[in-house]
Parts: sequence; C-alpha cells; structure tokens
Amino acid sequence: MFTLTFLGTCAGAPTKNRNVTALAVQTCLNRDWWLVDCGEATQHRLQHVALKVHDLAGICITHVHGDHSYGLPGLLASAAITGRKRPLILIAPLAVKAWLEATMLHTELFLPFSLIHVDVAAVRNVHQEPGLSIERHALSHRTPSVGFRFAIESVKWKLDSAALRARGVEPGPIWGKLQEGQDVRLDDGGVLAAADFRLAQLERAALVIGGDNDTPALLAGACEDAQLLVHEATYTEAILQKVGPGPTHSSVRRVAQFATERGLPNLILTHFSARYDNPEGMAELEAEARQHYSGQLFLAHDFASYELDAGGAVRKIEHTLR
Repeated sequence: MFTLTFLGTCAGAPTKNRNVTALAVQTCLNRDWWLVDCGEATQHRLQHVALKVHDLAGICITHVHGDHSYGLPGLLASAAITGRKRPLILIAPLAVKAWLEATMLHTELFLPFSLIHVDVAAVRNVHQEPGLSIERHALSHRTPSVGFRFAIESVKWKLDSAALRARGVEPGPIWGKLQEGQDVRLDDGGVLAAADFRLAQLERAALVIGGDNDTPALLAGACEDAQLLVHEATYTEAILQKVGPGPTHSSVRRVAQFATERGLPNLILTHFSARYDNPEGMAELEAEARQHYSGQLFLAHDFASYELDAGGAVRKIEHTLR
C-alpha cells in the first residue's frame, strides 16, 4: 500500500553517514510519489534511488527550519532543468512560500511548471484525490510544526472461483479477461459478465509522519486506525533532560511509550542527533526504544526503504543503490 524511502535521517546538520530530513512516500495507486520535508542536498540523495522527479506529485514541508526545507529551491531548479512541465503541489507554511519566492526572484530561477501552494495552517485536509487523502495535524515545536497522515483506500478485485467452476469454467484465459473486467462470450453463445464473477475487496492503510515535536500525544487523533508511525527521536531521555526544553524535540522513550499506549503495531524512528551517528549510539537508541515498545520497530538510516502492506505489516526492502 505504501513504500517509504528515507533520504535523510539526521537532525539539524548532516554527518558523513546521514543527510538532513527528507522522506519519499509512494503509494500503490500509481507512479506518483510524495516528499515529506526537503533538507539540503535532497536532490543529491535522489540520484541514488529509483525515484524520478517527474513523478513527484507534491512536497509536504512540516515546518520552516532549514534542515527540513533548505533543499527545496535546488530540487525545483533541477526539475526545471530536466524539463518538468507537470504542476507540483507544495503543502507548506506561508513563510516557506515567501522564502521560496524571494529565492526565485533573487537567483533568477524560472519554473516552467505551476507550483500549487497549499497553506499547511489553513486547512486540515491538505490533499484529496481518488483513493488518497493527506491530513495535517498540529504539533509542538519552537516554531509551528505539523505531522501528516497519509491514508489509502484501494479496491482490489478478486474472481469468484467457486462460481466460475460451478458455471463449468476452469482456470485459463477466460479467467484473466474477467479479472480485467472484460465480459466474455463463450463458444456456446453464452456471455459471462465480469460483474457477476468479480468480488470487490476494499483495502485500507494509514500512516502518520511527524515533524519536529516534543509532545507525541498530539498525534493521538492522527494515529487512530493507523498501522505505522514515523516520528523523530532526536535524543535518549537522559540526554533530552540534559539538553533541556529549548530544542523542543522528543526522546526515544517518549515516542516509544506513546506508540505503546496507542497500540501502534509499527514504529519507525528517525531524525537522530549527530551524537548517535556510530554503532554504539544507535545501539543505545534501540535499547531505549525496545525497553518501552514491543511492536515492530525500525531505526531508519539513509536510503532505507520500508513497505506497509494491506495487512498492516511493515517490512524492510533490500535494494541496490545506484
């Protein structure tokens, strides 16, 4: 139903191993994909994965901070250079729109495609199309920040094999045509109507992607019936206590406890402080998470991909980088 590819998983500034925040979201509906946040050098990360900027439907920016938005002008410029004509949706704060317009003016950046801005603060349902809805949910950070809930409804058609066999039709080419929705005329002159032998199965999936946020409980409503939460876990609880309330980020413990309280079956942590960018640091984060959460847990790294299926299960996808 969904495929997530992490293009950046570091908080604040990049390291040798991790870039700043960006997450690609693909759906089972079509070739389109969405980008949640666009830290500096996101366009470079895209060179290593099988995602085309011409298939990018829209960009969702959680808040104005540079590690979530500084890659935006460069990505748009590259899309223009490579001949994109298709309109692009930008779901972002008004301040991001104003900054982008100023950057375009002063660097003589011309876009040969329309940029359709949606003010992330103005409406809750920021995007709706057949089968897909995107909602924003307000969070707590030192600047206004939001999370996004992506929800899919997809109809999958299944043949009524028992009814076909009762009609004397065994598996073969006829089944294939009926599966595609084609009526079939038999040798004896009879007609098999596809509508009589296809059963509609409605499949649903929902995931929630948080922006920077020191209060995971603010996503309680967004996580209702969701199968996956992706949330920042910048520090362990001990370091968060030392850092103090100023950065307004979450600890691993707080996110893990929230996921447990909400009964979320899958949790992916991301947006890690650079202090953890080593095997010992990541082991420390994972140990704290597993102490408070017993569901399916992943700590994201750059270029990691995960698939959320119709059954609500998440698995990591192994792939070769370009």
